[in-house]
Amino acid sequence: MGYKVVVVGATGNVGREMLNILAERQFPVDEITALASRKSLGTEVSFGDTTLKTKDLDVFDFTGWDIALFAVGSDATKIYAPKAAAAGCVVIDNSSLYRYDPDVPLVVPEVNPEAVEGYAKKNIIANPNCSTAQMVVALKPLHDRATIKRVVVSTYQSVSGSGKDAIDELWNQTKGVYVPGQEVEPKVYTKQIAFNVIPHIDVFLEDGSTKEEWKMVAETKKIVDPAIKVTATCVRVPVFVGHSEAVNIEFEEFLDEDEARDILREAPGIMVIDKRENGGYVTPIECVGDFATFISRIRQDSTIENGLNLWCVSDNLRKGAALNAVQIAETLGARMLKKG
Repeated sequence: MGYKVVVVGATGNVGREMLNILAERQFPVDEITALASRKSLGTEVSFGDTTLKTKDLDVFDFTGWDIALFAVGSDATKIYAPKAAAAGCVVIDNSSLYRYDPDVPLVVPEVNPEAVEGYAKKNIIANPNCSTAQMVVALKPLHDRATIKRVVVSTYQSVSGSGKDAIDELWNQTKGVYVPGQEVEPKVYTKQIAFNVIPHIDVFLEDGSTKEEWKMVAETKKIVDPAIKVTATCVRVPVFVGHSEAVNIEFEEFLDEDEARDILREAPGIMVIDKRENGGYVTPIECVGDFATFISRIRQDSTIENGLNLWCVSDNLRKGAALNAVQIAETLGARMLKKG
């Protein structure tokens, strides 16, 4: 037997990707429905070879449904996730609303699969921020071996992390650079994103960091180890899909780069492409559509006693959002919701 699954926000980038991945991974679905806001009512979305027409989220009854994958913003999640949870449907939420709630598990299945067992407190499981998800997949096996003290990360995040309007803005601004009179003023971003980089993701906090940077700190501590110190600089770059990160790691114990490479090669969810030659590394355009988190440029940091540097790339719509949510559903099914 399979599960009755709801995808909330099915017309957005992440919602559509959730449907794709559920089909690709042959998640055991007995029945599936796609929900969207009233303005998108009736929009058709694909689930494998099947076409689904979206239904109205506002009037949907979650009673009798097993799992709801939420791919809407925090405002809508705040209204509808508690309704689904109260109806007995387990919510896997991609927004930031519940990530820091101590009664809601924050899960990356390759890192802390056992945490799903805490879902019963609120019938909700949180999906981490896209930039955090790929980084902790790389950090956890190294932490298990040599204990991480501190992480310094700089991110290079694609515009798809901001949604469809951001993708359109990059596309139109890029065309506008080459066509006089067709320049496009920034609306999604504070400055032009085409042929530019913007060191500003989410709102600024009192200490000068942005909320995106704070998320990476708080979520890494919750998922991996509260003792790890993290400092982040998050940057939006003119790439359509795929987040990249330059990660510097300081350990309690010495970890040789060759051993680190071997550890990562054996770790779940990771693909190591690390040759010291032209093109011997992965760039974001090469990771699009792939399930893996790619690691390259593994090397010692000679400026500290026990340090490594690495380059981390992943499809943010997949591992950073939709894939991780589906993996949570798979873990939940295997551990807690066994049927048949």
